[in-house]
Amino acid sequence: MSTSALTHRARVLAAPGERHDEILTPAALDFVGRLAAAFGERRPGLLKERRRQAIRLAAGSPLDFPMVTSAVRADPEWCVAPPPPGLADRRVEITGPPNRRIAVNALNSGARVWMADFADATSPTWGNIIGGQLCLLDAVERRIDFTTPEGREYRLGAPDRLATIVVRPRGWHLTEEHLEFDGGPVPAALVDFGLYFFHCAQRQIDAGAGPYFYLPKLENRYEARLWNDVFVLAQELLGIPRGTVRATVLIETITAAFEMEEILHELREHSAGLNAGRWDYLFSLVKTFGHRSDFLLPDRSKVTMTAPFLRAYTELLVRTCHRRGAHAIGGMAANLPGRDPAALAEVRLDKEREAEAGFDGSWVSHPGLVPVCREVFDGVLGHRPHQIARNRDDVEVSAADLLSVGRIAGPPTPEGVRTAVAVALRYLDAWLHGRGAVELDGLMEDTATAELARVQIWQWLRHRVVDRETVLRLLDDELTALGAEHPWAKLDEIRAIFERTALQPELPLFFTADAYTRHLVRHPEARS
Repeated sequence: MSTSALTHRARVLAAPGERHDEILTPAALDFVGRLAAAFGERRPGLLKERRRQAIRLAAGSPLDFPMVTSAVRADPEWCVAPPPPGLADRRVEITGPPNRRIAVNALNSGARVWMADFADATSPTWGNIIGGQLCLLDAVERRIDFTTPEGREYRLGAPDRLATIVVRPRGWHLTEEHLEFDGGPVPAALVDFGLYFFHCAQRQIDAGAGPYFYLPKLENRYEARLWNDVFVLAQELLGIPRGTVRATVLIETITAAFEMEEILHELREHSAGLNAGRWDYLFSLVKTFGHRSDFLLPDRSKVTMTAPFLRAYTELLVRTCHRRGAHAIGGMAANLPGRDPAALAEVRLDKEREAEAGFDGSWVSHPGLVPVCREVFDGVLGHRPHQIARNRDDVEVSAADLLSVGRIAGPPTPEGVRTAVAVALRYLDAWLHGRGAVELDGLMEDTATAELARVQIWQWLRHRVVDRETVLRLLDDELTALGAEHPWAKLDEIRAIFERTALQPELPLFFTADAYTRHLVRHPEARS
């Protein structure tokens, strides 16, 4: 592409950083700008539809499987594209932010897939976003080896033993304030997708894999359709065969759970299946139905995947995927190995439940959990790459089954309230300091679990199962403890975010959007 043809270049509104010019090339910025020009105007309309749907549900409208798409669900003939190279066997997938140490450990972990996460596991500072793109480029180019000042070596293993890279961009609800196109910020999803696709798509194809993605926070088929259109144009612009892109959609909102088949149908030539994103799913339930007492959730630790409404959700996901020839990927094991033998036993039981239910693989957050997950799925799959042929025709799930939260509903324990406050505050501290995944009390916490913590506090306050004075006292106590442990903690900013997003009468949909703009955006003089 000649320089004279670069007519859609996005404008960088951030100070230059080390090696940033390798990612923010004129051609790459033009590619991102072309995506923004083509799809930027559709995004606000989809976000407005999210708000309209939320208002309808809050007013008492029933949530059900859409009648208008019943023909799609009833048609037995259509299937998604077959698994592409590197994504046939997905029995263990490991997740983490795209930084060099995590990347080397994840790629060498023995997992079949590494999800490089720009969404829930990354604090979206500009340095993290472009640093993550550099990390991925270096990983694809096999130049990511390094030695720490303490002498610890990080080296990639043999190519045939490395995990396949799958990238999770940020959701449609976020923008990237450090890139401007046509007078406004570029949708963050298009930045994360576009920069990786531009630099690494052909490189991945040449290496025998492809440009693969996880799509977060989708709420309906229209948002899946937008992603499919992005894939079609991106492949056309770079001369990559249509259908090369593959994407797994995280079913992590309650509205998307009612449109699983429709989402697969919209993406069918680019689909790699669905994933059961459990913590965001609970977060979505509270956001959507937090005003109703029959959706009052107890402590997070008490909401297990054996709860009837969660079992209905996972079994419907497996049935839907296998009926359409797609992978069904299970949820996250966030426990940290070596801390609590009982916790590892719980991980094993959880993975056994998923494998027996028909899932084709599952997620772990730490390399130490890979052997446990792999052993469980090896026992069910053997030498088969998946169990897509197991159709689960025995599963019948109704709208009432997906919404039967009241059967486990109940007030929190005092310890559960304190834990929620502590997780929210300590995660915010890490996030403000540029860390999107943090170890807390034996668990790997990320944005999803922090979001769940703060909306549960809001829900408990709304239904007066916890009084405001108790939460304010815990807020003071935990901030004092945090300040003693981390003298660098930004206590005033943490308190402000918590009060705005957990203690107000109206519940903000995400803490990340407002907190990002207020606390993480840095706008020095713009450069073209």
